[in-house]
Amino acid sequence: MAVVEVRDLSKRFDGVNAVDGIDLASTDGEFLVLLGPSGCGKTTLLRMIGGLEPPTEGDILIGGRVVTDLPPRARQIAMVFQSYALYPHMTVYNNIAFPLKAAKLPRAEQEKRVQWAAGILGIDGLLQRKPRQLSGGQRQRVALARALVREPTVFLLDEPLSNLDAQRRASARDELQGFQRRVGTTTIYVTHDQVEAMGMGDRIAVMDQGRIRQVGTPHEIYDDPADTFVATFLGSPPMNLVPADGGRELLGFRPEHFVPWKAAMGDEWIRFPYHVHRTEYLGAERLLYGEIGEASAVARFPANADIAVEIGSTSDFAVRRADLKRFHPETGLRLDRPGNGRRA
Repeated sequence: MAVVEVRDLSKRFDGVNAVDGIDLASTDGEFLVLLGPSGCGKTTLLRMIGGLEPPTEGDILIGGRVVTDLPPRARQIAMVFQSYALYPHMTVYNNIAFPLKAAKLPRAEQEKRVQWAAGILGIDGLLQRKPRQLSGGQRQRVALARALVREPTVFLLDEPLSNLDAQRRASARDELQGFQRRVGTTTIYVTHDQVEAMGMGDRIAVMDQGRIRQVGTPHEIYDDPADTFVATFLGSPPMNLVPADGGRELLGFRPEHFVPWKAAMGDEWIRFPYHVHRTEYLGAERLLYGEIGEASAVARFPANADIAVEIGSTSDFAVRRADLKRFHPETGLRLDRPGNGRRA
C-alpha cells in the first residue's frame, strides 16, 4: 500500500488548463473517488498519476517517492480502464498472466499468482474461456485480476463499470468495493456517477473545470457542501437554491428537508410559500415539483406520506433552520462554512 500525493499539478492542452494547480493526497489503503462531469479533468489527473500523461507543472509522489518523470512500469501502479483492454485471442488465464510473462517471472510463480487473483475475484472456473465468452461483469473481474497479479501499491480505475447495465452495475459496485477492502490497496477511482461515488468512496474529490471544489467523506460532501456546484452536483434531485435577504444570498436545502408547515413546530423552522405544479410517484417515494417565488424547488417524501396538496395551488411549507445552507449568489461559496473566507 502507498499514499498518492499530487502537488500543484497542472496540465495544459493548447493553452487550456485541463488540470489547474491541484493539491491532493490519499491516505494509505483508501478508496478515493474523483467525481465530476465530463471534461472536468478527472481522467487527465488519473492518467498523470499513472504516468500516461506528462504534467505541465507540479509533482506526483507515490509512497513518498517522486515519480513525476518515471514511466508507468516504474511506479508500482496498476490501471483498469473503461474498455478493460483484454486480449480477445487469449484465454482468461493468459490475459491475467500477461504482465507476469512480460516481467519474465518463473512459470511456477505465474501460476501461483494467477490462481490467487482468480480465487479472490471468483473467476477461477473461467480461466480457459476467451473474453467473448464472458459477461461484462466477468470481463471486469478479469481486468482486475490482471492488475492484481502485479502486486501494485496503487490501483487506478477509470470508470470501470460504465459499460455495465444498471442492474449489473449495482452488484459490481459491491464486488469491487469488497475486493478493495480485502486486498487493502490504495485505490483512486474516476467516475461521473454520484451513486458510485457516494456508495463506494471513503472520500470523494469533487472536480469541475480542472480544479477540486471539495474533498470529504460522502456524508461531508452531501450534508456540508462547500459551494453551489457541489450542492447541486450531489443529490438527485439536487439541493434547492432560493434567493433571500434581498438577493444578497442563496438559501440551500435538500428536497427531503422540505415539510408541510403543519408538520413544523417551534421557532427552529422557516416558512416558505410553495406553489406545486407537478407530482411524481417513484415507488418508494413521491416528489413534488414547484416554485418558491421564481426559484424552482423539489420536495421529497415517502410514498405513503399524508401530503395533502392540490396541483396548481400554493401551500405553506417549511425547512428547519439547521438544515439551511447559505451561499453567495455570485461566487457560489458558502457564507456559513468555516474556511471559505466569507462572513459566518
